[in-house]
Amino acid sequence: MRGDQMISAIVFDFDGVLVDSEPLHLRAYQEVLEPIGWSLPREKYYASYLGYDDAGVFRAVAEDRGSTLDDQRLRALIDEKCRVFDQILGGGDIMYPGAAECLGRLGAEWPLGIASGAARPEIEAALRGRRLDRHIKFIVAAGETPAGKPSPDPYQRAATLHGVAPQSCVAIEDSRWGIESAKAAGLWCIGITHTYPVSELLDADTIVTSLDELTPQLIRNIA
Repeated sequence: MRGDQMISAIVFDFDGVLVDSEPLHLRAYQEVLEPIGWSLPREKYYASYLGYDDAGVFRAVAEDRGSTLDDQRLRALIDEKCRVFDQILGGGDIMYPGAAECLGRLGAEWPLGIASGAARPEIEAALRGRRLDRHIKFIVAAGETPAGKPSPDPYQRAATLHGVAPQSCVAIEDSRWGIESAKAAGLWCIGITHTYPVSELLDADTIVTSLDELTPQLIRNIA
């Protein structure tokens, strides 16, 4: 226990927490990988690759096939995946139920940020589409830290951007990779069962099943 402590900020993961976009990311990866002869079954993606940024996914897929990607090939795959993802996304609303209300409720009490493996343009476009960007004070996106999740780098960077100690921040995560990243950085962490069951999130400090459960009282109680 870290004792009585004031919470200074809340940091959300993006995909799988605020937006239900993981199935769309999977489709985009599949469309990019299939022409080069690499399949990506749904079960494999959710078991092994979810939680990584685009570079991490492509590197891991290549490594699992005994291959490597040079920087130029990796950049080309990432660019193509972003293009395909934007095309799939279109104008659809992919926010989880209660996302807007949750950001408004918690944003009235604390500064809110995002630490995600998603590309910054994807994050910003999704937030602007629902006028939710006004709630977000800082963003750490894919490629903006030396390493992505499960490294602690994204959450350490998020705390630094807001000028607070990681120990005074609460992370909201949907995967064990994200929880590992947040805890290694020193944050408190709430797991949410949007993507994985409770049994996969046990390293979190507490677990909820919906964004409606994320109340100021729950945040205060966690510390």
